[in-house]
Amino acid sequence: MATDVAPSPTVASRRLELAVRPLFVVLWSSAFIAAVIGTAAVPPLLLTFSRFAIAGVLLTGIAWVSRASWPRGRQLLHVAVTGLLMQAVQFGAFYLAIARGLPGGVVALVQGLNPVVIALLAGGVLGERITRAQWLGFALGGAGVALAVVDQLHVSAAGIVLCFVGLLGLSFGTVYQKRYATGTDVRSGTAVHFLVSAPVVGLASLLLETPHVGDWTAFGLSLAWIVLVNSVGTFLLLNFMLRRQAASRVGTLFFLTPAVTALLAWLITGQTLDAVTILGLALGGAGVLLAARKPG
Repeated sequence: MATDVAPSPTVASRRLELAVRPLFVVLWSSAFIAAVIGTAAVPPLLLTFSRFAIAGVLLTGIAWVSRASWPRGRQLLHVAVTGLLMQAVQFGAFYLAIARGLPGGVVALVQGLNPVVIALLAGGVLGERITRAQWLGFALGGAGVALAVVDQLHVSAAGIVLCFVGLLGLSFGTVYQKRYATGTDVRSGTAVHFLVSAPVVGLASLLLETPHVGDWTAFGLSLAWIVLVNSVGTFLLLNFMLRRQAASRVGTLFFLTPAVTALLAWLITGQTLDAVTILGLALGGAGVLLAARKPG
């Protein structure tokens, strides 16, 4: 008589990793749609500050209730630097770019270059091996992102510069975390990210903006999604993956976000894609297939 056999811890862990990857891509991509809605209701840095402040308090409570260990000393400094790069720099710049008229899909396309930047850093900083097939994947993915972005560049130069500032914040933060802060508890570590970023962005909002809320409903709904799903959910998943996989391999997931963001934009806002953009997204997908291959 046949009996059910529970999967081994290794098999179960592998299945969990396979499930987390597509979930992360969808949730991460949804942030760009929520940001477009949110920045239309409030100034971008105010939205960013609100996101960090609420998410920081929420994750602090989760870490405290679950008795997570907190980083101390030099480790705390490394976690704080990681948070400023991955949170304050990345999202402060991205939200400013979106507020200047850059579509969320275009921001996602620029962010899709993250694996290329990580690949350039990972070999020297982390000592990770990048195969020829992976380099070809990075090249194809980068070319696809560039093609799609060039076809949609109908915005100000400031918006484009801000987008690439956000990209560098994410890429340097990812590599820095992998190099110096991998031993930190994901709950307390992510809470620190938000708590150190909130006052920095809040001060920038006071100095550079006139804080106000133009649409409380849109602000509330977008903020709730950004905090609960994007700030807490996706960054817990990102930190989980960085603890188990090479930084360059995790970075390849960002090649998928432009296509998923475009699909979400079409489903939610009815935005359509032209042939050049579709070609760019296809090249990016092909790059992912090569870049995600394990070194042989």
